[in-house]
Amino acid sequence: MADQAAPLISRSFPKSQSAGEIQSLGHPEESQSVGIVKCNSAAQLGTLSVNGSAETKIPPGAQSPESCSCDRICCDFCLAEKVTAVKACLTCMTNYCQTHLRPHLEKPKLQSHELVDPVKDTDLRSCCLHNEPLDWFCQEDLVCLCQVCSTQLHKEHNTIPCSEARKQKEAEIHEIVSEYEWKLKSAETAIEKLDANTTSIQNSVTDARKSIDLQFEDLHSSVKKAHSKVLEFLEQREQAALSQSGGIKTHLEQKCNEMKKCKEKVEKITSYSNEFSFLQEYCEFKKSSRDDTLPSVYIGLKDKLSGIQKLISDSTTEIMELLKTSYTDSLQEFAKEEGVGIKTMVSAIVPANHRITAPEPTSREDFLQYKSPITLDPVTAHVFLRLLEDNRKVSNTAPWQHPYPNDPQRFENFRQVLSAESFYMGRHYFEVKFKGDDFHVGMTYKCIDRKGSESNSNITGNDFSWTLKWNGKEFSAWHSDVETSLKTEKFSRIGVYVNYQSGSISFYGVTDKMTLLHHFEGKFAEPLYVAFWLPKKESSVVVLSPDEMSLPLQSSSTVVTTP
Repeated sequence: MADQAAPLISRSFPKSQSAGEIQSLGHPEESQSVGIVKCNSAAQLGTLSVNGSAETKIPPGAQSPESCSCDRICCDFCLAEKVTAVKACLTCMTNYCQTHLRPHLEKPKLQSHELVDPVKDTDLRSCCLHNEPLDWFCQEDLVCLCQVCSTQLHKEHNTIPCSEARKQKEAEIHEIVSEYEWKLKSAETAIEKLDANTTSIQNSVTDARKSIDLQFEDLHSSVKKAHSKVLEFLEQREQAALSQSGGIKTHLEQKCNEMKKCKEKVEKITSYSNEFSFLQEYCEFKKSSRDDTLPSVYIGLKDKLSGIQKLISDSTTEIMELLKTSYTDSLQEFAKEEGVGIKTMVSAIVPANHRITAPEPTSREDFLQYKSPITLDPVTAHVFLRLLEDNRKVSNTAPWQHPYPNDPQRFENFRQVLSAESFYMGRHYFEVKFKGDDFHVGMTYKCIDRKGSESNSNITGNDFSWTLKWNGKEFSAWHSDVETSLKTEKFSRIGVYVNYQSGSISFYGVTDKMTLLHHFEGKFAEPLYVAFWLPKKESSVVVLSPDEMSLPLQSSSTVVTTP
């Protein structure tokens, strides 16, 4: 946000402040020549010079705020009770009291902002180049301008008065709020359907179980073993269907929470009386907007399970002679038939303005349009895995174990961890950097077994995981316990692109160009989770944040497909 807002601020303040010079925290010698304080100096929580004289110490503990009198400059964030401001941020164009200044002193991303003595609102509206009011808005650069800037530096751009710009952006915000209301209603309806279908799943399985029980009563003791296997088959399918339903519900609830927060955020923007704060917050919101495509859900099992009942009934006459093999073999073949298997049926509700399919990305700039923030879920991490950097880095610390609490979601035998976020509908892209001789990155379902020791409990050995592996010498792709060797050079930075609707997952080597390593085609039935597997000690992987992914590489990127 700071880097994007800098062009707006560079012409928003006069070069000197009547309040006096500002002392640079930790570097007092700079106060004689520069009237600006850098937050990275203030991070040590030193003494701030307020209005050139009185000094205010901001310790880690909160202090009682001083009420703002009519002759003082007030904090722009204290709306209920006016509190005297102690600093103004040139980047945020905002005056802060002691309490609201703390994030600038403690958050690394805010420590590059420039702090000065509090300034009046009239100063906030003056161009530092021409000392003219900032009454114009550039629709191309999304910055506020004075009259001179609009006719000189931005003469080729589309500029309009700030009052008109606010009207336009307020109209857009009203449309955004309406769209969020529609999406929230759709998501809540989908969740209600999932709840209703959960009961339907359980009732359908119960009905099927009763019917099968009647068939097995005729077989007495000789059929008990086969009876148990059939019930086990049904229970597995029930759990699979419930797992699908639960995973989708969890995802939709998360989307609801995100959309509620976004709705509150955009509604809050209209409350800003300061046009420039309003426009800046609006521009930041537009830049951070994400795709909120929502699903329509239908889950049905009754018709599917009736096929199982018929199968059992027809087979009863043959069971006495083929007791050991008939039920087991028939059910296995039944489960493989796509048209008869137990499935969760999901289709997307896509707004009319999004129904035209966008072309697939062909350059890194295209992929970055779909960048998604990823964090790792500590509840799933194996005890040999350590999470760092706000749960975006994981490293294998074997043989040192971490005192994680026991949890059914934690991987017990394989040193794996899942993401906290899931991908469900839409397109998504993220990048990772790895170190070590054994590294796996992939996508999988939430239902992956956490306690098993067989190959289907890791992200290379089942049919619902799609994985890229580096073994220290070469890359390989894994799916359903089948390895595909990839003849390509080593890359320490990997890009992963997911197109949920088309059922595709692609892995890229990222340098100054993008090299396609492998492409999977499939059909997804549940939300996808990012998964890492680090079998060997001292291996590590870092998930890049959206801001880190946006940093420029050496040159523009072009996709090069591996032969």
